[in-house]
Amino acid sequence: MQTLNKINYAPLYESIGHVFNDISLLEQALTHRSAGKRHNERLEFLGDAVLGMCIADSLYEKFPEQPEGTLTRMRSNLVKGATLADIARELNIGGLLKLGSGEMKSGGHRRDSILADCVEALLGAIYLESGIDAVRGVIAKLYKERIEQLDPNVQIKDSKTQLQEYLQSRRLELPAYNVVKVTGKDHAQTFTVSCDVHELQLNAQAIGKSRRIAEQKAAHLIIEKLSTEKHPK
Repeated sequence: MQTLNKINYAPLYESIGHVFNDISLLEQALTHRSAGKRHNERLEFLGDAVLGMCIADSLYEKFPEQPEGTLTRMRSNLVKGATLADIARELNIGGLLKLGSGEMKSGGHRRDSILADCVEALLGAIYLESGIDAVRGVIAKLYKERIEQLDPNVQIKDSKTQLQEYLQSRRLELPAYNVVKVTGKDHAQTFTVSCDVHELQLNAQAIGKSRRIAEQKAAHLIIEKLSTEKHPK
């Protein structure tokens, strides 16, 4: 039975660069509280602390000249729920989750909060089984590109926020986001979303593994259009 479980989890192992010896610990990390008494909330608590510490350590070493406030801002962006949910989707964790029937019916395997908590629980489980060096290596692998792309001199704002602030500063109507199409099976859906700025006659469509990701991409496309086309300033 354990061999079968290792085969099922092989893609996850490859993505995180870690193989669990205790399959039951991994299964607990993937179990939402709606699915039983042995769920992942305690592991989530542990993983949250481990993640914060490892990210803080990485930023401290990479940006030796940056003040505490900048480091705190960058860390917050890296460990926030939306970032963790994106990582969960990159790892295809949604299809591995164990949920109660109610959460299954309501699409819990796609919900950002559940996905984010599961990533923290997974890190907590790795820490428990193999220690701080092992989990530090996993976090470094998952966050490598995100940390490399950080610019401490840039105020981190997502595309939807940037677009909203641009329009509000010009007293223009806020954008409208609409789901155009949803394709794929429940555990691997793809969303096509449109972003419309009616007063400026701008429209863009984007595709993502979640509605939120697609909205952010569509907003980014609108921002690019605003930077290249002539519009009221």
